[in-house]
Amino acid sequence: MHIILGGTGHVGSGAAAALLRRGEAVTVVTRDKANAAHLAEQGAEVAEADVRDPEALRKVLRQGRGAFLLNPPADPATDTDAEEQKTVAAIVTALAGSGLEKVVAESTYGAQPGEGIGDLSVLYGLEQKLKAQTIPASIIRAAYYMSNWDQALETARRDGIINSFFPADLRLPMVAPQDLGEAAARLLLEPVAQTRVHYVEGPKRYSSADVARAFAEALGKEVRVVTTPQERWLETYQQLGFSKSAAQSYARMTAATLDGPMQPEDPERGKITLENYVAALVEKKSALAM
Repeated sequence: MHIILGGTGHVGSGAAAALLRRGEAVTVVTRDKANAAHLAEQGAEVAEADVRDPEALRKVLRQGRGAFLLNPPADPATDTDAEEQKTVAAIVTALAGSGLEKVVAESTYGAQPGEGIGDLSVLYGLEQKLKAQTIPASIIRAAYYMSNWDQALETARRDGIINSFFPADLRLPMVAPQDLGEAAARLLLEPVAQTRVHYVEGPKRYSSADVARAFAEALGKEVRVVTTPQERWLETYQQLGFSKSAAQSYARMTAATLDGPMQPEDPERGKITLENYVAALVEKKSALAM
């Protein structure tokens, strides 16, 4: 049995589906079973547990041989770094006495020590805590999620624009959640003693301008990029509902990405292109709107 945290999110559901396609037994962990109905239909077991409750989570983990660990994003209206660090601590606490043979954890390109730089430091902390405990652990360092652009569909369709904090021509490693799910499934099925840090990105690197072109093609209309200048990042994040501390953290994380995007020498290349991802997103949203 494989236990999937964040099993109802983009990457977690991708990992669960990839394991189910391989005939593996899967339990997805969620706070609301209704959110996992589509995975239950595919054969997954569903367990309700709060990942911030180590005892409840440990009970679920004891049912498994391996686990895929995702640290869920905190509500941006809170102090996101502090809240996500608490969740990391709870997940790692739950591993003690779980009986798991192996874990695979989702981290991010550019993970690094520091303060107030969002996932870059929070997920680096998760990596270090996993190294310090006894269960063999592999780490996926994931490129920028293509799913981060999902929210751009509304403005692309309505106004013919996508908003970006990145310069329009800056190419970044990006990856589809489904490709991360496939990677997670493979790492979980590797021999227990085989652990590594594994970088995963898409078939090539993309810019915000590429994202706009992908939406333009899928929607059949002109779409352009509107770049938010750095001096307005804090203001913009707060207008989006972020707390002051979260806005500062996300702004620093964005700046770190601009200062030196991670360029691993030999990443795994996923199969899903940005164009295919956006086309599938538009088709799905259009079908739901009918």
